[in-house]
Amino acid sequence: MTAPDRTIELITSELGGDGTNARAVTARALAAAERLNDTLNAFLQIDRAGAISRAEGLDREAGGEGALRGVPLAVKDNICVRDMQMTCGSRILAGYHPPYDATVVERLRGAGAVLVGKTNCDEFAMGSSNENSAYGAVRNPWDTGRVPGGSSGGSAAAVAARIVPAALGSETGGSVRQPAALCGIVGLKPTYGRVSRYGLVAFGSSLDQVSVFGLTVRDAAIVLGTIAGRDERDATTADVPVPDYAADLGGDVLGARIGVPRDLLGEGVDPEVRARVGEAIEAYRGLGAEVVDVELPHARYSIAVYYIIATAEASSNLARYDGVRYGYRAEDPADLREMYRLTREQGFGAEVKRRIMLGTYVLSSGYYDAYYLKAQQVRTLIKRDFERAFGACDAVLTPTTPTPAFRLGEKTDDPLSMYLSDIYTCMANLAGIPGVSVPCGLSAAGLPVGFQLMGRHWDESTILRLAHAYERAHPLAARPALMAE
Repeated sequence: MTAPDRTIELITSELGGDGTNARAVTARALAAAERLNDTLNAFLQIDRAGAISRAEGLDREAGGEGALRGVPLAVKDNICVRDMQMTCGSRILAGYHPPYDATVVERLRGAGAVLVGKTNCDEFAMGSSNENSAYGAVRNPWDTGRVPGGSSGGSAAAVAARIVPAALGSETGGSVRQPAALCGIVGLKPTYGRVSRYGLVAFGSSLDQVSVFGLTVRDAAIVLGTIAGRDERDATTADVPVPDYAADLGGDVLGARIGVPRDLLGEGVDPEVRARVGEAIEAYRGLGAEVVDVELPHARYSIAVYYIIATAEASSNLARYDGVRYGYRAEDPADLREMYRLTREQGFGAEVKRRIMLGTYVLSSGYYDAYYLKAQQVRTLIKRDFERAFGACDAVLTPTTPTPAFRLGEKTDDPLSMYLSDIYTCMANLAGIPGVSVPCGLSAAGLPVGFQLMGRHWDESTILRLAHAYERAHPLAARPALMAE
C-alpha cells in the first residue's frame, strides 16, 4: 500500500491536529525532491536551507493564519523568486538571480506557503515535452522513458510524484493543462487577466498566464484563490471580484450543460484517449448533467494561429537577451554586433532560435498582413465561436491531449508533430478563457489520460465545480510507481 496522497487539505489538517509542524512537512518534501531528482530531473534548484528556515519561522509564529500555511510548493523556473535562481531553462540566463518576487510568489508567501525549489522547464517555456531545457529533459513519474509534457513538465512531475501537493507553472498554449493530463494530475489555467504576470518572464505576452497544478481540484482551487486578483504592477490584470473557489466546489451538477464539439473527437485522436473521454462524457450524464453538441468551426485553425502569434510575440520579447544587461555574454567578440550574434547563438537552444526566426518572419515587411494580421483576425473568430457555444452550455469538454505521454525523443525531429500536442489546449489561450484538465483514467499501457473543461471569462468557479463533481465520482485510483512515500 502506498501512503495516502498528502493534499493541501490533509497537510493543513496534520499541522493543526497531531503536533506535526511546518518543519517536518517541509523536510519530508525536501527529502522526496532530493531522492527523486536524479531520476526525474524535475528541479533545477532545491532550496533546502531557505525552505527549512522559512518553515522554522512559521513554527515560531504562534497563531499564524493562511490557507497555505506550512504547505510546501514548487515554482516553475521562469517565475521570479528572490534569493533563488531563474534560468528559464536556458543557458542565456545561467546564474541569474532576480532581486524581487513575482506577485504570485508574494501572495503564496503571504498565505504561509514554503517554496522548496524551482522546477525544470522547456527553454523560455517553448515546448510540449520538456525536452528543450538546456539542463536536460524531465521524465514522467508514470514511465521514466516518456515525457511529462511541457513546458511546465518539472512542476507537473513534482506534483505527480507527490513531492509537493501543488505547484505553479505557466501557460502560453497549454503548458500546464497538457502536462497535467500526461502526468495524471489537475492543471488549471485561469482567465487571462485573473492572475498577475508581474515577475513571469514573457514569452507571448497576450497569451502567457501563471497557472496551477494540484493533486486534486480542491488543491488547484485553493492556490488559485490565493494568487488571483488585481495587481497595480500589471496593467493586464482585471479589477474583478475573486470568488472563494474552494468554497464553491460543493453541490451537484444536476442540470448543468456540458458542450461537446464532436468534430474535434475524430481524426488524430488516439482511440484510447477517445474512449476515456467518451466515458467521462457519459459520467456527466450519470451525474445529471445535460450533454449538448456545440460547434467550434474555427478551432481547426488554432494551431496555425497560435504559432504565428506566439512566435511573433516571442521574437519581440526575447530581443532583450543580448549580452548587454544581464545573463550570458559571449567572450572576446570582435565588436558589438558580433557580441550580440555570438551571445544569442551560444545562449539560445534550437527551439528558441526556430521560434524567434518564425516570429521575425511573420512580422517582417511584406508578410505582416498575410500572416500576423490574418492570425489576429482568426483569433477573434475563435473567441466568437466560444461565445456562441457558451450560449448553449456552461462548459466545453474536449480531450486535453490527442495522445497519452509519448516516448522521450519520439518527436524531437518532427516539430510539427510536437506542435500538434497543443491542438486542444491553445484554443483557450487564444480566446483568453479559463480551462481545467482532469484525469479520467488510464490507457492500456497504464498511462494517464485527461479531459479538459473550458468556461466563460471569469467563470473559473463553474469549471472547477464541474471538475470536482467528476473527480469525487471517478477518482483516479492508480498512482505512479515512482512517487514519494
